[in-house]
Amino acid sequence: MLLPKIDHAVINVHYDMDVAEGLFRKLGFHLTDRGYHSLGSINHLMMFGDDYLEMIGLPADTKGLPPGRPEVLAAPVGINGLVFKTDDADTVYQHLKECGMAGDPPKSFSRPVELDDATCDAHFRTVTVSSDGIGGGRVYFCDHKTPDLVWHNQWQGHTNGAQRICEFVLVSDNHLVEAERLAALLALPPVDGMDQNSIAIDGAVLRVLSPQAYAARYGDLASPLDNRGSLFGALVISVSDLSTIRSLASKSGLLIREIADSLVLRIPAFDCVLEFREEDR
Repeated sequence: MLLPKIDHAVINVHYDMDVAEGLFRKLGFHLTDRGYHSLGSINHLMMFGDDYLEMIGLPADTKGLPPGRPEVLAAPVGINGLVFKTDDADTVYQHLKECGMAGDPPKSFSRPVELDDATCDAHFRTVTVSSDGIGGGRVYFCDHKTPDLVWHNQWQGHTNGAQRICEFVLVSDNHLVEAERLAALLALPPVDGMDQNSIAIDGAVLRVLSPQAYAARYGDLASPLDNRGSLFGALVISVSDLSTIRSLASKSGLLIREIADSLVLRIPAFDCVLEFREEDR
C-alpha cells in the first residue's frame, strides 16, 4: 500500500564514487561499506532512524562500457532520487496506473551486505513513477524485503549529528501543478499556495518552490535550473546541534551560508545543496 513517508533520498555521482565517499566522510557522515547491486550500480548509504541518504553511481572501471543501469548515467549528477516507502509494490503500481503516472512495473534486485559474521543478500522491490509524472528527478517506491539488513545501530551514528531527512525541496517553473501531482501521487489532499507549497507527510515536509522562491531561500548556493523546468533543489537534514557540522563544513572548502536556524552548503562537484537544521528539543 501507499505509505506517504520518505524511505530515502538519492544523490547521483556517476563514476566519481571515490570522490563522493571521501567528501561525505569529511562532512561527518558514517558511510556503509560500498554496495554492489545485482543490476550493476554501486552505492554507499548514510543511515538514519528510519530513512537514509544514498549515493549511487557506477564502477569507475566500467566507464566507457555499456552501463548496467543506463538510467543512472542518463540522469544528471546531484540530488536525483526521491523514494517513498511501501510494503506492496503491486498495489502502488496499480495506483500509479490509475493516476496516469505509472513507470516501469515492479522490479526486484539485491545487493550483498557484509555483517560481522556473515555476508547476506539484502532484497528490494521497487516501482517507479513515469519520467513525466514528477519533474526534477527519479521518483519511486521501495519495498524492503530484508529491512534488518539495511538498518543497523552501528551504521546510524554520525559525527555531524545527522538524525533524519526532515524536508525535501523541489523546484519547478510550474510549481503549483507539480505540487498537485505530488499530492495525487501520495493520495493526499490537494495543496495550494503562491510561491511555495508544503506537503506534510510522516516525519517530513515536501516543499515545492517556484524558481523565485528557491533563489530567495538559497541565494548563490542554489543549483541552476539551466534549461530544466524543474529540479530537486535541496535536502534538509536535521542534526542534534549545528556546532559540529559548522566546524566540519568550515574545513571542507565548500561554500557555506547560515540562514535563519540552518547551515547550508553547496557541493559543486555533484550539483547539490544540503541544509542542516538543528532538531527541536
